[in-house]
Amino acid sequence: MILHTVLIEKLLRTEPEISKIYVLIKAKTREAAMKRLQTEVINTEIFKSLRQIHGAAYEAFMISKLIPVAGNICESNLGIDELSMNMIAEDVDVIVNSAANTNFHERYDVAININTGGPGRVMAFAKKCAKLKLFMQVSTAYVNGQRQGRIMERPFRIGESINGKHAINGNSTSSVPLLDVKEELDLASRSAQEFGDKKFAREMKDLGLERARKYGWQDTYVFTKAMGEMLLSSVRGDVPVVILRPSVIESTFRDPFPGWIEGNRMMDPVVSYYGKGLLSGFPVDPNGVIDVVPVDMVVNATIAAMAKHGTSGKPEISVYQVASSVVNPLVFGDLGDLIHRHFTKSPCLDTQGRPIQVEPFKFYESMDDFSSHLWRETKSHLSSFRPPSPNGKHSRTVESFCRKAVEQAKHLASIYEPYSFYGGRFDNSGTSSLLESMSEEERKTFYFDVGSIDWTNYICNVHIPGLRTHVMKGRKQTVV
Repeated sequence: MILHTVLIEKLLRTEPEISKIYVLIKAKTREAAMKRLQTEVINTEIFKSLRQIHGAAYEAFMISKLIPVAGNICESNLGIDELSMNMIAEDVDVIVNSAANTNFHERYDVAININTGGPGRVMAFAKKCAKLKLFMQVSTAYVNGQRQGRIMERPFRIGESINGKHAINGNSTSSVPLLDVKEELDLASRSAQEFGDKKFAREMKDLGLERARKYGWQDTYVFTKAMGEMLLSSVRGDVPVVILRPSVIESTFRDPFPGWIEGNRMMDPVVSYYGKGLLSGFPVDPNGVIDVVPVDMVVNATIAAMAKHGTSGKPEISVYQVASSVVNPLVFGDLGDLIHRHFTKSPCLDTQGRPIQVEPFKFYESMDDFSSHLWRETKSHLSSFRPPSPNGKHSRTVESFCRKAVEQAKHLASIYEPYSFYGGRFDNSGTSSLLESMSEEERKTFYFDVGSIDWTNYICNVHIPGLRTHVMKGRKQTVV
């Protein structure tokens, strides 16, 4: 949601002459779609600059530009009625697909339906658009799976997997079977019928992880996104395609204002738990790199790629990785120091209004080490707030809270473990060349030089304050 909201804002603020933007919204009726558009887009804080520009005419301007389309990317014809489908197909010249299920451990059938099948269904619609100039697919840099070292910007080949090699003359060059996207879609569908009941959700989640790891991906999310890219490559025909692969998307760098963020992004639960005194650290390689990029830079790169490839007329497929790990790496050890620096200077408060003191961020080498430290520290932290009650009720409550906190943190750590010790670095040579091809004025307006980010300033003075304002919303620590 964060990416397409910022994209809409930037397009309407910098290119107000745009005729209209059709927004596919998961809804049964146009009225329901309009309600979601109002609540989740028009009325959100990110549009405050546009509100200032248009004043009392803001809402009329937005409604004149944004056309809500009730549908569902998981359904045939995108769930759009035939009349609307034909009208849109006659009008659209650029399609941007950013729909995704980003749950790392989602049910296989759910994830593959939207992340793999979804792009295929959108492409089927794209081929009906007479004026179409470009199809843009927003993916993730982590579709590169468990590849190590410097990872280049290139599209996947059909049958390619991380653990094996792509097909040569129809034959696999490794012991790992060819990755057959159609077969994976069929497998997920058959398994969903077999394990259709909600009580079998665990089996479907395990199936996704099993398939992902068999072929060399960390989890169901990045595996199904990678297959979405492969499916697009196989069915696009002559449709020009740009695949945008951002890394970890975080708060705005400067546009329309610094620090705006929506929801907890990848590193944010750890940051907020640490600031509240509920985590002393995390299992992560202190010498490793977390690849972070501000959302407004991703949006600006999207628009730049749209401008370049939407006018070329070449039926090619291009890949841009909007990432920082090669040109401006943020080392986990440095990130831990910056988080500690911020919360030492500007601590969170408990329910009594007292500052929560944080110790230097700790780096744990294993899950066992992390779990044992976490249990002792969480219990000690919570017990210090109130004296034990005579009947022991408080002690039992504290212990229950501790167990839940420990389990939540362990679950978070298990999900992030493949990324906490990740050895891949995302090359962004193509993205840098895209920036260099722009005029000086264009670079000022659509700025995405990730190499120029001062991480100390961004983390301490932009991102964490934004996280506290827009997600944590200044809430105090809750103590049992």
